[in-house]
Amino acid sequence: MPDLNNLQDLFEEEMQGIYDAEKQVLQMLAHMIEAVLDEQLRDALSAHLAETHVHIERLEDAFHLMGLTPRRRRSAGMAGIVDEGSELLLNVFSPEPVRDAAFIASCQRVEHYEIAGYGTLIAWAKLLRQHELVNLFKATEHEEMAADARLSTLAEARINEAARHPFAEVKSSSRNRSSRPGRSASLR
Repeated sequence: MPDLNNLQDLFEEEMQGIYDAEKQVLQMLAHMIEAVLDEQLRDALSAHLAETHVHIERLEDAFHLMGLTPRRRRSAGMAGIVDEGSELLLNVFSPEPVRDAAFIASCQRVEHYEIAGYGTLIAWAKLLRQHELVNLFKATEHEEMAADARLSTLAEARINEAARHPFAEVKSSSRNRSSRPGRSASLR
């Protein structure tokens, strides 16, 4: 890690970390979309995957506005969240509603990490008078909050309740579900 002598150095370092975190999220979401069983959850994750591409583009724009080349600094925090989610999901094979509830829990940890990161970048960009960057980061923070809210809605509307009584759900819906080959429980 380079010397961090002032807020500008810290700001650039944080941008590199959130840039890496977003790249990790791209991989994680691609694997989750393949493995998730609830159609509405799959749609929500697919929409957020598309948004994540935009988040990365905004970060790249932010680097360029500062005259910097986009660089990644390994985000150990995001790596830990992704690893924890992978470990959890490796142990949840069925019933299906329990698995989807676990997917939502993992995704919400990711969202909260990103929201915290963008909140920090917004505060520091304000102090550094980087007003264009404030607007870029606010747009992304808003989308991360909306993704978190969508996940909460899905969980609270039915997925968590189905996970509470999973075998009733599996019995009543087993005729309507088809097994999707090639699903992987790993997020990485």
